[in-house]
Amino acid sequence: MANFDLAIIGAGMAGASLAAEVGGHLRVLLLEAEEMPGYHTTGRSAAFWEECYGGPEIVPLSRASEAYLRDGGFLSPRGALYIGRSEDRAKLDAFEARFADSGARFERLPSAAAQAHVPSLHAEWSEAIWQPHCADIDVAGLHQHYLKAASAAGVELVTRARIESIEREGGGWRLRSADGREWRVGALANASGAWADEVAKLAGARPLSIQPLQRTMLQVRADPPLPRTGPLTLDISGAFYFKPESANAMWFSPHDETPVPPSDAAPEELAVAQALDIFARVLDAEPVKLERTWAGLRSFAPDRKPVIGWDARAPGFFWFAGQGGFGIQTAPAAARLAGQVLRDAQRDEMTLALDAGRFSPARFG
Repeated sequence: MANFDLAIIGAGMAGASLAAEVGGHLRVLLLEAEEMPGYHTTGRSAAFWEECYGGPEIVPLSRASEAYLRDGGFLSPRGALYIGRSEDRAKLDAFEARFADSGARFERLPSAAAQAHVPSLHAEWSEAIWQPHCADIDVAGLHQHYLKAASAAGVELVTRARIESIEREGGGWRLRSADGREWRVGALANASGAWADEVAKLAGARPLSIQPLQRTMLQVRADPPLPRTGPLTLDISGAFYFKPESANAMWFSPHDETPVPPSDAAPEELAVAQALDIFARVLDAEPVKLERTWAGLRSFAPDRKPVIGWDARAPGFFWFAGQGGFGIQTAPAAARLAGQVLRDAQRDEMTLALDAGRFSPARFG
């Protein structure tokens, strides 16, 4: 059995980015249950960086990640448009007030200006907030970047390693996978996404009620199509979002959040039907072909903030979970901060303004 300082359970974006951050300092084992890393949430992301997504308390993580993503070539310009009807003006006012001191950059547009960005938008969707800095993320590219950086730092990636037993052994842990392989490690980092509470139970740590929520996505060929360079468009009430994906197709989501157990998510027929109904009420366009549908899991702690830090009641157990729908766009800063907290290392320019205490598991008592 190999000996490692740290085992990271989960090789999606969270685990891969954390491995890249700590691999040069510790002997790290990166364990992935599936045959390929990123099969679940990472591989099913809507792939955008939108600095208000997740709420004001997530903005610092998103803004701190921006330079890394842009300088690395992982972002391409998109723009974002929050829209509402005349009866939704108070919600747009509340949005402006909620994010006023967050550092997020946006502007309120004149009434009926939304159609200049999305020509097929029904006229009743007349109110809008514009975010010029929103961008598409090359999720696969970013994930591979972190996996390659981890490998270069000496991290050992093991796939098809579904952990079924975690036991205390001396000052560390003994891990056993479903196929009988075993590893001895000094510490554990729980980056298992929707399975975060299940991994905590295996290790004897108290679960934190991290709940997977299913999100449905449709790829639709519309007539007329959205402009290829059109914005990510989000309902101010949170009932849908959509964005162009190719010259003729678009992504559309009913923004559903259905609590489910951790699983290989699959779209429900009802959610797909609801999405198409919303499509008809929002856009003056015909969904001429439903090219594909899929679903992903977005896992949240009860307060919808990520959980980053050592478990006070389970020595040697580190949480890096609860990244919800913002885990991709916050990956650089979240992983850098997590690596520094894990190693008790000094902050750098990326993380200096971040308050790690806001994300500590200690907040749950």
